[in-house]
Amino acid sequence: MGKEVQLRPKVNVSSYIHFMLNYRNKFKEQQPNTYLGFKEFSRKCSEKWKSISKHEKAKYEALAKLDKARYQEEMMNYMGRRRRRKRKKDPQAPRQPPSSFLLFSLDNYAQLKRENPNWSVVQVAKAMGKMWSTASNVEKQPYEQKAALLRAKYFEELEAYRKQRQSQGRKRAVRGSARTSMRK
Repeated sequence: MGKEVQLRPKVNVSSYIHFMLNYRNKFKEQQPNTYLGFKEFSRKCSEKWKSISKHEKAKYEALAKLDKARYQEEMMNYMGRRRRRKRKKDPQAPRQPPSSFLLFSLDNYAQLKRENPNWSVVQVAKAMGKMWSTASNVEKQPYEQKAALLRAKYFEELEAYRKQRQSQGRKRAVRGSARTSMRK
């Protein structure tokens, strides 16, 4: 059958949260028909927490330590989804070229911002998108041609970069094999 889905362990809670949960249960037992809003209850709970003795707080701190130990133990056994680290980009690699819309935006942003100085970046971007979508093919053509040229140049640079990386990889492999043969 399918794999069993293992739920992530419940996070450990602080001593104050343990106190708050206990205080809420006692409050409900003592006054079952009384409704207390979150803000009011939190204020009462906070006042009570400040007024209790260190000996009483120690009980809740012990509960928190036990809960933390439980959580750490469960996390050691948890084989859930692990996040992959994002691979760092090589600073030597060629940068991707801007799109035709981005080239259009670069040309028209300053003018649009001058005409509307109190607009936010988002408002300017939305207006730019509308301008691009309403522009005719003739108006878009120079930007699309420039983008195509930059894209072609990018692919050439990328090919050269990949060849360079391959040749460096081969040199490292050759050097490594030469070192191992010298050790024998």
